[in-house]
Amino acid sequence: MPDQPRGDSTPARNEIDALRERAERAEREREALWRENERLRRENERLREELETARRAGSRQAAPFSKNRPSPYPRRPGRKPGSAYGRPAHRPIPAQIDETHDAPIRAVCPGCAGPVIETAVATQYQEDLPLVYPIVRAFHVHIGECQRCGRRVQGRHAWQTSDALGAAAAQIGPRAVATAAVLHKQYGLPLGKIAAFYQQHFGLTITSGGLVHALHRAARQAVPTYTALIETVRRSPVVVPDETGWRVGAQLQWLWVATPPQTTVYAIQPGRGFDEAAALLGAPFAGILVRDGWAPYRQFTEAAHQTCLQHLLRRCHDLQIDHPRARLPYQVQVVLQQALALRDRHAADTVSDHGLAVARGHLQARLAMVLDHSSTLPAVRRFAAHLDREWTALFSFLYDPTLDATNWRAEQALRPAVVNRKVSGGNRTWRGAHTQHVLATVLRTSTQRHLDPLSILGDLLRDPTRRASAALCAPT
Repeated sequence: MPDQPRGDSTPARNEIDALRERAERAEREREALWRENERLRRENERLREELETARRAGSRQAAPFSKNRPSPYPRRPGRKPGSAYGRPAHRPIPAQIDETHDAPIRAVCPGCAGPVIETAVATQYQEDLPLVYPIVRAFHVHIGECQRCGRRVQGRHAWQTSDALGAAAAQIGPRAVATAAVLHKQYGLPLGKIAAFYQQHFGLTITSGGLVHALHRAARQAVPTYTALIETVRRSPVVVPDETGWRVGAQLQWLWVATPPQTTVYAIQPGRGFDEAAALLGAPFAGILVRDGWAPYRQFTEAAHQTCLQHLLRRCHDLQIDHPRARLPYQVQVVLQQALALRDRHAADTVSDHGLAVARGHLQARLAMVLDHSSTLPAVRRFAAHLDREWTALFSFLYDPTLDATNWRAEQALRPAVVNRKVSGGNRTWRGAHTQHVLATVLRTSTQRHLDPLSILGDLLRDPTRRASAALCAPT
């Protein structure tokens, strides 16, 4: 008989091959799962970017025209007929009449050529702009020399804005410069279009570069007033600050704003931290800050705080979209909306001071119970932690009914600057940024105090120590 092998290796090889095949199959499955996971991750990032873009487009301060398809059933334009029309209004009759003209009727009818007899006289009013021509002033500047020290002495008229002579003897007057500042800094009109407008409608020739130098000179004359307005902000009992991005030399900087009642101060600064906020408000500021949840504002430890409830409600809305099963965002939203409704009822005298205090305590207790419940979602946990940090600033407006519950004043102050930024893209140099925030401060504060910006800036150009500065910086 032939010799038999000691052991049959075929089953062992089969088992090894089976294990190898299972390992290869598991590796292929792992790679397929990895590729699917990567695909889902990229899809998730794309959807999040689209969602964030849609949110920004919905809350943009100056949104572009919609690119979507128009509605097949658009709403009828104009006011609603009937009782929903609203209060009828018409242009009032002018108080002053400068010219009077007659509009006689024809002696014969234009239809049948019959004789016409006058039966009544009606009056129509027309308000129009006058033709504007530039006024050219020549100042004969007297120059002398002191007989004691030899110093050169030069006269100056009240309408002069500069002592420059020689090559700089031909200048633009204060009202023309002030008008250019209003058109450029307040209404966002480019300097090239301002120069073209001056030439076409006023017959005043000036270049864009000439306007730049004129605006720099106006800002230099307004610096004492700007400094005084910063001191007004620092002494104010309530200030509403905010900030937004701004470009200087194509680099990202920050435009800060601080606005107590009837005053607005802008400052373009290189950062967005506490140092920049303190440069505007003063580190020892001890008033009340009505602000958003940006962390550097909490470093004003001497101040009382009211955080913006609209920012919190917007965050609740976003969390409900992202995590519809999370209960905390909805519960926080309900408490905050009830707090705003309580404020309105107290302002309408339907809730007494005692009732306000009792209801305020109930709302605080309810919100504390909501925040005691933890969540497994990181975004919801971050929101709850933010509310814990802002706890002392959530309901300050219910302790002091004169406070606003949102930072709408600062956001309204930033809106013209944002529109200006969309046109100009910011400033090319830091000198231009300095001119931007000084003139914008003077112009907006003049408007808030019902003063004529052209007269204020014109007076500052002639003499920065005159009554214009005093009128602008007077306490409100």
